[in-house]
Amino acid sequence: VEFLGSLKYTIMSSANSVILTSSFPICIPLTSFCCLISLASNTLCNCSSPLLLQDACRWQRKCCWKPVADPKVPACFFPRNWGYEVTSVPTNTSTGLTAKLKKLSSPSLFGNDIADALLTAEYQTSSRFHFKITDFNEIRYEVPYENINLVNGTAENSSLSYDIEVIKKPFSIRVLRKSNQRVLLDTGIGPLQFDQQYLQLSFRLPSSNVYGLGEHVHQQYLHNMSWNTWPIFTRDTTPRQGMINLYGAHTFFLCLEDTSGASFGVFLMNSNAMEVTLQPAPAITYRTTGGILDFYIFLGNTPEQVVQEYLEVVGRPFLPSYWSLGFQLSRRDYGGIDGLRQVVQRNRDAEIPYDVQYSDIDYMNGSRDFTIDEQAYPQLSDFAKDLHDNGQKYVIILVCSNTYLGVYFNGSKNRVWIMSSRGFATGEGYAGESVFPDFTNPASLPWWTQQVTEFYNRLEFDGVWIDIPGKLGSYNPCSYSMFNYPHCYVFSPGVLDGSLSVGTLCMDTEFYSGLHYDVHSLYGYTMAKATNLALDAVFSSKRNFLLSRSTFAGSGKFAGHWLGNNAASWDDLRWSIPSILEFNLFGIPLVGANICGYENNVTEELCTRWMQLGAFYPLSRNHNGPEYRDQDPAAFGPNSLLLQSSRHYLNIRYTLLPYLYTLFYRAHTLGETVARPLVHEFYQDPATWAVHEQFLWGPGLLITPVLYEGKEEAKAYIPDAIWYDYETGLAVQWRKQFIDMPLPRDRIGLHLRGGYIFPIQEPNITTETSKDQEFMGQMKYDYCQQSFKNHLQAKIINGNYVDPNNIMFTDIRILGMDKEPTDYNVSITLSNLVLIISNLTGLKLGQEFSIEWKLVVNDLEKFNCFPEDPAVSEERCKQRGCLWEQTTAPGVPICFYDTIPQYAASNIQYQPTGITMDLTLLENSTSAQAAAAPRVVSDPLSGKINSLRLSVTYHTENMLQVKIYSTSNKRYEVPVPLNIPSSPLGYSENCLYDVSVKTNPFGLQIQRKSSGTVIWDTQLPGFTFSEMFLSISTRLPSHYIYGFGETDHTSLRRNMSWNTWGMFARDEPPLYKKNSYGVHPYYMALEDNSNAHGVLLLNSNAMDVTLQPTPALTYRTIGGILDFYMVLGPTPELVTQQYTQLIGRPAMPPYWALGFQLSRYGYQSDAEIGNLYSAMVAARIPYDVQHVDIDYMDRKLDFTLSPNFQNLSVLINQMKTNGMRFILVLDPAISGNETHYLTFTRGQENNVFIKWPDSNDIVWGKVWPELPNVNVDGSLDLETQLKLYRAYVAFPDFLRSSTASWWKKEIEELYSNPREPQKSLKFDGLRIDMNEPSNFVDGAVGGCRSEILNNPPYMPGMISFHPSTSSSLKFITLCIEIPWLCLQTHLLVSPTRAMQEVTGERGIVITRSTFPSSGRWGGHWLGDNTAAWDQLRKSIIGMMEFSLFGIPYTGADICGFFGDAEYEMCIRWMQLGAFYPFSRNHNTAGTRRQDPVSWNSTFEGYARNVLLIRYALLPYLYTLMHKAHTEGSTVIRPLLYEFTDDNTTWDIDHQFMLGPAILISPVLESIRAYFPRARWYKLLTGSGNNSAGEWKTLEAPLDHINLHIRGGYILPWQVPGMNTYFSRRNFMGLTVALDNDGKAEGQLFWDDGQSIGEYKPPKSLHIVQSNFVTEAQHVPLGLKNTSLF
Repeated sequence: VEFLGSLKYTIMSSANSVILTSSFPICIPLTSFCCLISLASNTLCNCSSPLLLQDACRWQRKCCWKPVADPKVPACFFPRNWGYEVTSVPTNTSTGLTAKLKKLSSPSLFGNDIADALLTAEYQTSSRFHFKITDFNEIRYEVPYENINLVNGTAENSSLSYDIEVIKKPFSIRVLRKSNQRVLLDTGIGPLQFDQQYLQLSFRLPSSNVYGLGEHVHQQYLHNMSWNTWPIFTRDTTPRQGMINLYGAHTFFLCLEDTSGASFGVFLMNSNAMEVTLQPAPAITYRTTGGILDFYIFLGNTPEQVVQEYLEVVGRPFLPSYWSLGFQLSRRDYGGIDGLRQVVQRNRDAEIPYDVQYSDIDYMNGSRDFTIDEQAYPQLSDFAKDLHDNGQKYVIILVCSNTYLGVYFNGSKNRVWIMSSRGFATGEGYAGESVFPDFTNPASLPWWTQQVTEFYNRLEFDGVWIDIPGKLGSYNPCSYSMFNYPHCYVFSPGVLDGSLSVGTLCMDTEFYSGLHYDVHSLYGYTMAKATNLALDAVFSSKRNFLLSRSTFAGSGKFAGHWLGNNAASWDDLRWSIPSILEFNLFGIPLVGANICGYENNVTEELCTRWMQLGAFYPLSRNHNGPEYRDQDPAAFGPNSLLLQSSRHYLNIRYTLLPYLYTLFYRAHTLGETVARPLVHEFYQDPATWAVHEQFLWGPGLLITPVLYEGKEEAKAYIPDAIWYDYETGLAVQWRKQFIDMPLPRDRIGLHLRGGYIFPIQEPNITTETSKDQEFMGQMKYDYCQQSFKNHLQAKIINGNYVDPNNIMFTDIRILGMDKEPTDYNVSITLSNLVLIISNLTGLKLGQEFSIEWKLVVNDLEKFNCFPEDPAVSEERCKQRGCLWEQTTAPGVPICFYDTIPQYAASNIQYQPTGITMDLTLLENSTSAQAAAAPRVVSDPLSGKINSLRLSVTYHTENMLQVKIYSTSNKRYEVPVPLNIPSSPLGYSENCLYDVSVKTNPFGLQIQRKSSGTVIWDTQLPGFTFSEMFLSISTRLPSHYIYGFGETDHTSLRRNMSWNTWGMFARDEPPLYKKNSYGVHPYYMALEDNSNAHGVLLLNSNAMDVTLQPTPALTYRTIGGILDFYMVLGPTPELVTQQYTQLIGRPAMPPYWALGFQLSRYGYQSDAEIGNLYSAMVAARIPYDVQHVDIDYMDRKLDFTLSPNFQNLSVLINQMKTNGMRFILVLDPAISGNETHYLTFTRGQENNVFIKWPDSNDIVWGKVWPELPNVNVDGSLDLETQLKLYRAYVAFPDFLRSSTASWWKKEIEELYSNPREPQKSLKFDGLRIDMNEPSNFVDGAVGGCRSEILNNPPYMPGMISFHPSTSSSLKFITLCIEIPWLCLQTHLLVSPTRAMQEVTGERGIVITRSTFPSSGRWGGHWLGDNTAAWDQLRKSIIGMMEFSLFGIPYTGADICGFFGDAEYEMCIRWMQLGAFYPFSRNHNTAGTRRQDPVSWNSTFEGYARNVLLIRYALLPYLYTLMHKAHTEGSTVIRPLLYEFTDDNTTWDIDHQFMLGPAILISPVLESIRAYFPRARWYKLLTGSGNNSAGEWKTLEAPLDHINLHIRGGYILPWQVPGMNTYFSRRNFMGLTVALDNDGKAEGQLFWDDGQSIGEYKPPKSLHIVQSNFVTEAQHVPLGLKNTSLF
């Protein structure tokens, strides 16, 4: 067994030393070197026979054997311990190293191993590393360095972007990227093999993103790394599918490392026949038949940089003449001069832009160079002159096989021919036996120049294309030698036909520079170089034009390239794009395929699609072969689609020629690509890495052709940028996504990339005539432009050219412009975001110029960029990247967002269930502008989140969800359960809405299908998503917006005049614009055509909304996510039904809860309540419910009983025997300053109280509970009372499951006290107060612990009684950093289930603080209002809004909570309050009593009468409550709900409807009432009138409220009693109010009024539904009334 040592040297160089570090030697048996190799890393051993048998592999070759199922994977592969070792310490300098290599003891594959080799490495530049491996003892063929730019110097080690490691045994070399130490290349994957005719080196790669190598038909741009072997050896063969070597030899490849764009390239400078294997390790193996291994490694930060580095070595492309970028026509065999002239003329007649006409070998005499067939092409020089006279050019072919005697003798005299052992080497050419020039011979250059010049004197051509004869081959058999038949001796790459000599001269023929065996692949390069020199002599004063079929590295310095003799097939159409991209990679950007194909007859469809694509080839030439039909653009007739489409897109090409020419200039001067793969521009997006059916012109024009037969759409990828449709100028809505792009047969996809300037010019039929036209853009014509904000500037880079045509820039077209410039004396047109500035003067091509303008933003389009400071300074505004303009218009922001988008939408996926997309923060957004601006202080609203996700979900046909959230970290989402379908719709055909994505700037547009009304459009400036500031704006369809709460405002319809409304649950009495107890970020909008929709933002953070007259709406919130739900109605009533279906239907109240209720904070004892009850009974005033406020508690502690209320239990029981009900109040705060307070003790035991983060300490506050053993002095101020008398309180965390159990236990013991049964309070309902939660100490006792959370960077617009402290979120509540709040969870505390389980009945819970879905658990009162007329009026608005919010059981404190009620006002309030769903008279301590028996007998009478009406109508009201509970209908509803078509009702908020049938017109300030179109009856008298929709002044004496019944409805009623217990025993009746057609209908729901059930109804309940249709003649009276009152 042979044991080999392993020693690794890492070479770290410095100026004067080299440091070698080694690992310990490891002894491994030979066979182990096979076992350690993974399949992906196998390096083929027997290169000439992959099917080598096992015995030959293991015993003859001594290689490893491991067959697998995949036939591509080599079963026979090299052991790792083969190759060479470093035998001398590397000689290292700061600029390179050398090392001697010796072959290790291992079997010889072919018997001619190079025993001693030399490694030479150079650090040529900071980003280029060069190393080569040569024979240490003998000189071998090397590609002459004249083919590349010689390196004049080397880089210092300290500046290198790479590190180099050399491993000693077996020898290998590694190249690492210095910045991250990523190994880019590692030759250790396989052994170095160095035989006389077999050289091999492998590289392990960091990724599989490999591009390049050629020339082949790869079919795709990104290489397939699955064991594919590509031969490289120039060959005249038809481009077709398979591993076939074609015309050129290009050993360069580029590897993209990752999404950073970091890339590198590898170039092997070797012209011998070779092959390259790509394997999935990933790795690449070069195997060549001679020469040396001469590698250049290029590092770049982007793929484009790597190409530029490569071209720095092999030479940058020549700059083509402008005319050569025009369209070109060619074919082989026009049938003579007449056929040629006919084709030229018909294309001129068809007005095809057309610059160049070619002639193939049919113009020659006998296919011999430098001759003319005078029979077929007489007066060919006249034809060339005719072309020139028409501004066209003429290009001829040269084929380089010579039998023409004059040329032959001249060449023989100068001995320029390739030699053989028999003399001049001869081969088979187009003209028969031919000789071929040796262009490596210096003598050939003047000779060739002479031939070209002399022929030009006969025929004035403008350019040459050089071809190699299609039947080229050795005229005499090749000798049997190791050069002509290497596969028989050593190794031959997998070239076409298996032999190097097929189709060419023998490999042992001799060139001046060496054997044909070594220089074969250089022939096309040397011929192009020689021809270029000849053409330079001919066209000494202007650039020449040259195309070459055969190319090598550096050919682009002299020539362009066409892709050879393709076929008229859809495959060849598709495959042309990867090849064009590869030749741009190789530095030959002037490249194109034969448009419409060379072989076979083309169909019109294929030719049309190919002309569309070919119009955007860098080299745009239509060329086909002999015997096939004509395929020029006019060949299919004057009305053909081919002609029309070709003319259209060639005109676009000619329009864009200034841009294309500029790209070639940049290729020539900088080495940039022209036709560019998407991956070069969008490397950060992996989706672009494999795109090869689209490409770019430079960085800015995206070209998407149709490449499949019969298709009228293209599978396209839209990269991450703003793109404008070239033909419409409009921004497309796609971004960073695959789409099916609609492209009818006459269209190709052309899209301009946002952020770029495209120079354009009015097209004409030739470039000569088009260059005379004025420019219509900003041109890069030997100079460059830069565009700044509101400023276009052109600067001269190279000013050595003066255009003779005195061309001017006349027009500028700006896409995506949403504002019209002012202060510029030119013609300006702004349409569909396309701004056209025309009639410019004085902007001369070749001179610097600048254009400036002002952009005026309409006030209605200004969106506040500095909402926290309305008087912000200009400096601070601009530091944020916003626009500033002083204004005197009220409300209009002076600092407003520019239209530069913050985010871009990409990866947009349209699915049957909705839409998803990514949102990415843009570098050029206002954020970036602000970062570049001078900064005094940091922007508190900065820190935007880079990556977001937006999803649109089609939940139902009338409801959708729009959700925007962070993809990088989980953010808080509201934990309120919604009734969302388990799975979204799988279709959108029947949806009421259409959703479209806008991308410039990003926005979402939601449109009602039926009307086309856009109901939501967020394509507005200012969208922001930061850690603590989220903002989004949307246009609204009208000014009729209702909702958003809970805030005090003066009208139901929101004032759109720049009003901001804060939303954050807070213990604040109603006062104008104040955020109050509840949070409802929901609105309903009426559209101009009377349709309605609703929008909910499910976010519980502090927020505000701004309404502006655009009309538009801006949301701003300080946390969470943006989670919108939209319901489409289309009627207001349906909107509410759909909204309550989403958030939960309202609770079904018990029947008794609809009775009148009394309450007061300040009852002194239970006796006072008893006396009140007795007085109400004596006055015969209907009355069902008595409330008890915190007075009943001992020291205001929950679940206790005050000594003054020791008989409350007895009173409750007594009153309940008479049908009365009791509701007790509970506050969430629990006193902790107690020793025997079981509620607190049990709470601690169950860990229910809110605690500080990462702590077991309770968060203490202070509210109502008082300390034990103190006498409270109520005359002291609040702050003193808090300090002296109030106990520390803890707050339950109702999001914990243990809290619900504890809370239920406490409610049970309040209802049935097990220790003191006499204190059991048999309540029927609960009122939950202070549950915002309210805390009289701002934040917590001792203060809060997070400044930024309690005082966030943005404080939403909220107003308070205490302006000095209300700027903090902790004001009158808990600290915001507490975990259960987390800036978000200001939710209600709902004990409904506990109450129902304790009482066994339905009961009712009334809560002060609410949030969407609160209505599921109970009702709401409108808070601590004031005894004032304006509060009386606003109570109607409050009720209607809470109907909108899905909480129909709502009412205000009748007669007001604060202040002393005035007599008349209280009467009017009692009349109005009698029709509140929740009808309760309630006020506070220290004010006068205001219950009905506290005034006088007259007041009692007024109260009695109106409450009797209420009680009579309770069956109707109860039915409405049932419909609200089961269907989501409203109870109290605005008139607009019933009369939406009458837009007068849209502003009415001083009247309201009770259900659909009763119109209530209370006395507020006046008694002017509106009667919509209907028949209306007075409720009390039955008299009726028709109304066409009119205002009326009504009589309203003090004892009267106006009530009207709408015709067409039936009202169930019942004789009233003292309370519902008695009234439910009375007989019922129906009031039938006929409409004008004599019809009416109604419903009645009836059950026991108190059982717990689903009420849909269950079997234990009953429902009566009556649909009466009564003809008028049967019932002559309009109103049938039977003793209603």
